[in-house]
Amino acid sequence: MAKDTREKILTAALEMFSKKGYAGTNIRELSASLGLVKSGLYKHFESKEAIWNALLDEMIEYYADRFGSAEHLPPVPESLEELVIMTMRMVNATVLDEKIVMTRKVLTIEQFRDARARELATKHFLTGLIDIFTPVFRGMMEKGLIRRDDPGMVAFVYTAPISELIRLCDREPEKTEYAMVQIESFSRHFIGIYGAVDNTKESDVQQEVLR
Repeated sequence: MAKDTREKILTAALEMFSKKGYAGTNIRELSASLGLVKSGLYKHFESKEAIWNALLDEMIEYYADRFGSAEHLPPVPESLEELVIMTMRMVNATVLDEKIVMTRKVLTIEQFRDARARELATKHFLTGLIDIFTPVFRGMMEKGLIRRDDPGMVAFVYTAPISELIRLCDREPEKTEYAMVQIESFSRHFIGIYGAVDNTKESDVQQEVLR
């Protein structure tokens, strides 16, 4: 029962923090939303700061389990089409999971106030994606699926536009369908540029460009 109440507190806190920010979230309002008095809430967390830190811990674990992390990598695709499928599966998971959406909103609001939130925002919006896709692209290069290049830079080129389109979904949910179409189109455009081609054909293309 105590564990259930603790989880309910964290869920309600995530929703409030995502709408009002840390400073705008009142412990009395949070308690009331759960049918608790403040003293009842303090049986589980000693302060709002304790709730905040527990929530960040939960965010990290939840995101890694459902989206992936450097320690929990997706399999290397066996084909270029599998890269598109994997990408859209990951994007769907992060765009349609309300808890992950609220997590991004919290990090966006609080990154300028809290050092830990700033670190997590950088990871979620930039470095974490690069850490996931760098070994994916290294593996695809080894399989001869995409051109050999710096896999970290290729991962950056691939994930930066996708990350921005995901954040567009957060800011303007009515543009989610548009963003999803753009992400798939970009993934296929990327394949057209980086997908490995026969050396003879590549040479023919280069000669045609020179004519």
